[in-house]
Amino acid sequence: MREHLTPDRVANKIRLMRTQYQGTFLITEGETDARVWKNLVNLSQCFVENATNKEKAIGALDILEKDNFSGVLAVVDADFDRLEGKQSPTPNLLMTDTHDMETMLLQSPALEKVLAEYGSEDKIKKLTESTGQDIRTLLIVPGVFLGYLRWLSLKEGLSLKFEDLSFKKFIDDTTLALDELKLIKTVKNNSQKHDLDEQTLQKRIEDLKQKTHNPWSVCCGHDLICILSIGLCKALGSCNTKQVESLILEKDLRLAYEASFFSRTELYQAILQWEAANPPFKVLAKIEE
Repeated sequence: MREHLTPDRVANKIRLMRTQYQGTFLITEGETDARVWKNLVNLSQCFVENATNKEKAIGALDILEKDNFSGVLAVVDADFDRLEGKQSPTPNLLMTDTHDMETMLLQSPALEKVLAEYGSEDKIKKLTESTGQDIRTLLIVPGVFLGYLRWLSLKEGLSLKFEDLSFKKFIDDTTLALDELKLIKTVKNNSQKHDLDEQTLQKRIEDLKQKTHNPWSVCCGHDLICILSIGLCKALGSCNTKQVESLILEKDLRLAYEASFFSRTELYQAILQWEAANPPFKVLAKIEE
């Protein structure tokens, strides 16, 4: 089972493959990320290996680097690393431009393609005009607060549980507005942390906020997609819940993400620089004009 993979096993698999394969090895931190990369790389020159999580991807890379193994690159989600001032310890480890791969997809025109499939032009126009905010801002505003709560939990060791949250409890389905205290209460209950004071957590989040923080680095892509899912059922469209489940939207965003969109990112430029520094190894597929 892939969940039982260790960094050593990932590294050993790549070592064994090198005897028959002379191309680049790209280590990713998850299966969904690997699916995105397989649409962006030249598969005849670059093999994509899923390490199953960020720590294992970094660990496998570290093992291979200590062996002076050439032609290996790892790409992981930035998460809160940039906000924490953390930098990559090696040129062979690159991070997403924003919090994670999902936020990169949402920043791109892939979002417009998904909205064209599931959304209502009239409803989208009505909501954006009434709020004075574009679609991405409508997703980002509630997503930022939730992102800060996630970051606060990590920084202060609160062990809050964000899996399986019911977003409908704190997101208004007609405006996508967030009720901050309802969100905190929902997360508290989901985490069995009833002793935490909601107003105190709200203030701690306000203290954590800084204008210099890029909201796309604060927000978790999965949270934004859950908010989008709610919106497409009422505020932005007329879908039923099953049509626009978050897993379906994530899949559609991946399929809608084109290599030409990726070519506009900082990560794309970083990979080009890596290729230039590591001949003859190649990663990227040729982008059609």
